[in-house]
Amino acid sequence: MAIRYQFNKTSLNDLNKNLKVRQRALPTLKNKESALRMEVKRAKDRANELDEKLQTRMKDYEYMVSLWGEFEPDLVSIDDVTLDVIKIAGVRIPVLNEVIFSIKEFSFFSRPFWFTDGVAILKELASIGIEREFYFEKMKLLDHARKKTTQKVNLYEKVQIPGYETAIRKIKRFLEDEENLSKSAMKIVKKRQENMEVES
Repeated sequence: MAIRYQFNKTSLNDLNKNLKVRQRALPTLKNKESALRMEVKRAKDRANELDEKLQTRMKDYEYMVSLWGEFEPDLVSIDDVTLDVIKIAGVRIPVLNEVIFSIKEFSFFSRPFWFTDGVAILKELASIGIEREFYFEKMKLLDHARKKTTQKVNLYEKVQIPGYETAIRKIKRFLEDEENLSKSAMKIVKKRQENMEVES
């Protein structure tokens, strides 16, 4: 990104203001980046934890595989998932509150005795699976925000701040040279006037 400027004091003042804004914002952006990096790690760890928990719980119920053939798949369904929204380092992130299930009525007498346990198992597995997916999604959102923040930090740190500093230095040198030339020209004019006065 080329920084546009003119060789005058107004442009110098504008560049100084822009430089100060970026220098003040840089530490905040770096803090935001590190906070987001930590949150991404937490979300990833939690998602992996839930993934392991789901795998473990499914293995725990492998002995029941033959019974699941008798189970009605539409007996348990998910009605809704309630969410809240929180801000983490300035990024709005959804938070899972509750998974709401609906259970079709069934006769306890005409169904096998383990059906109520089956309903509880399905609810547990579905809850873990939904929470796991939720944390994977949270991790993606946070990581996207972290990448954008990293890009902005790099833009400020490696492009804009050095660019503004260079432009300011060039303008200052130009103005100093212009002032020196002006002083030299004034001295020459004064010297000529003095010489003309002496001659006359």
